[in-house]
Amino acid sequence: MDSAESPTKTQDGEDENYSLLCQAHEQFNNSEFDRCLELLQELETRGESSGPVLRHNRAVVSYYKTGCTQHSVLLKELEALTADADAPGEVSSGLSLKQGAAAASVARYNRAVIYYHRHMFGTALERLAPLVARLEALEKAMAALVATLQLQLLLATNQLNRAEAFLDYLQYKLNLVATAPSSNAAEEAAVVGTAPPTAATNSSVVATPGGAAMEGAVPGLGGSLQLLQLITLVLNRKPVVIQEDGTPEYAALKAQQYYIMKDFQMAAKQLMRINNECTQAGTVTPQLSTCIANNMGVIHLRVRHYAIAAKFFQNALNFDQQLARNLRQSTLQTMSSARSCEILYNLGVAMLHLRRPKEAFQCFLVPVKQFHSNPRLWLRMAEACIMEHEAKLVEEERQSQSETPSTKPYAPQSAGVPEPTLEFAALCLRSALTLTQHYKTRFHMAAVSSEDVEAPEPKDPTQESWRHPQDNNFCNPSKPVSLESLENMMAAIYAAHSFVSLRLGDHVTALEMSEKLLACERLSDAHKLLGHMYAGEALMLMDKAAEARDHLDPTFVGTLNAFDFETRDWQLKSVDAAQNVVRYNLAVAMALQNDLPQAKALLANLTHSLVANKALALRRFMDLKTGPVPGGTPS
Repeated sequence: MDSAESPTKTQDGEDENYSLLCQAHEQFNNSEFDRCLELLQELETRGESSGPVLRHNRAVVSYYKTGCTQHSVLLKELEALTADADAPGEVSSGLSLKQGAAAASVARYNRAVIYYHRHMFGTALERLAPLVARLEALEKAMAALVATLQLQLLLATNQLNRAEAFLDYLQYKLNLVATAPSSNAAEEAAVVGTAPPTAATNSSVVATPGGAAMEGAVPGLGGSLQLLQLITLVLNRKPVVIQEDGTPEYAALKAQQYYIMKDFQMAAKQLMRINNECTQAGTVTPQLSTCIANNMGVIHLRVRHYAIAAKFFQNALNFDQQLARNLRQSTLQTMSSARSCEILYNLGVAMLHLRRPKEAFQCFLVPVKQFHSNPRLWLRMAEACIMEHEAKLVEEERQSQSETPSTKPYAPQSAGVPEPTLEFAALCLRSALTLTQHYKTRFHMAAVSSEDVEAPEPKDPTQESWRHPQDNNFCNPSKPVSLESLENMMAAIYAAHSFVSLRLGDHVTALEMSEKLLACERLSDAHKLLGHMYAGEALMLMDKAAEARDHLDPTFVGTLNAFDFETRDWQLKSVDAAQNVVRYNLAVAMALQNDLPQAKALLANLTHSLVANKALALRRFMDLKTGPVPGGTPS
């Protein structure tokens, strides 16, 4: 475990107490936790005045005695210890650390570590904030621990710009990291891959001493910060040379660099090399296997090998389940290594591309509990609901043609029921729209002029300067989004919302969403077509066929980019197909206005397979409507 300095004397006449402290520290390092507790109890009975220190160390030793699984008990004790402190970082009386932090400061750090391993990164940042604010006042070993955890938390929450600024602060102000990245880092098995680092510093990082009983150097701290420095630079797309040292951490970071540079073949080869080398050395762990399988799946998902990607994600889930079988009785390191939510998110995306919406929806149900503020995840759930509904319609049409009765008639369901239905899709889209509109008002634009590029301003390594950069990390666990990506997501939400509203018979909402879609900036040609189509359909269903014809003018289709149709996964693969669909809908609007001659003229030129049958049915309807009325018996 990471420790602070060894106990020292602060007053004359405390030699005996100091000797007991040293013995307790030695027993702790030898894993003799019962004897260590006895010595701490003896110190307390002697009237030792450093109560918070002994209380903290007793809690830490008890935590180790129970096998490092009772972290809830330790967290409760740490919360009480910090609540009793008069002020953050106040040095307790009596025995203290040599240039050391008080028990309350170390307790705050340990609380943040526990929350980090529980994947509660926002809470961990809040708990660590008082220590980060007085980072320069801490002794160097403690400052390095706090800085390492803070940097990991910034990376875990995708605050990449702020992480880079904080790294500059550590480098230029505190001199905790070297100017040039070093390759001599000795890091425990915390595998990093094509995603942010998944583990904290050491497997037993929680039990930092905070008082006179625990001692130890800070092994690997320089290596930890150097590795985090490289990760930060790579994630911010900075040119950096990664010199591998034989450990999987640096090799995986090299693969991540290949992936960011879009050299997917080299990234996959690098991951396979890690797997082969660790297999031969017998050092393969479930954490490593999970990381490699997930990252291989991400690579194949990126190159549109969806079936292969899904297989890798399923393998990653199998490896991860070995870690997550009983998280309540797991160590914090094991809890930190579990990545089921992120893997299920990836698997759900792969299933959507494979047109398996029911499986995709079930995958998304798990990560949405943790990443409920991610609008992109709500959109994906809505897409799964829409795809499942459309598949049911196709199946019902097939059964009707084969005269096979439907065994499960459709019945409207509550929107609050998490099932792949259109009602739940509408709820998902409202959540996605609300979140996206909120994030768009908070979107931070980094103004970079040509003068700034040619002559960058000198770095300002102050405590407050690293807090100024902002990150648009609205879609965790995904990377920060760009303005173009946010606008594309907004357009996709409007289009899906309009479609679902049409299916549910809410024509007013459908028209409202389609008009907002058409008002979007940087609107793609495909979304422009959908906006006009949905608006026209909504107006026709509202008995406003004249207004609908304004949206169904086929001349605008000729101005659309054919490439935007060919590269999308939908039925309209050409401008000609789009022209036929728009003309057919315009013919419907004309028929509703009894403008039958023009409608027939349009239908005569519709030959595309998408609308041929519908056009034939509409022509027959109009022929029946305009044909002679056969004679019959009077009523």
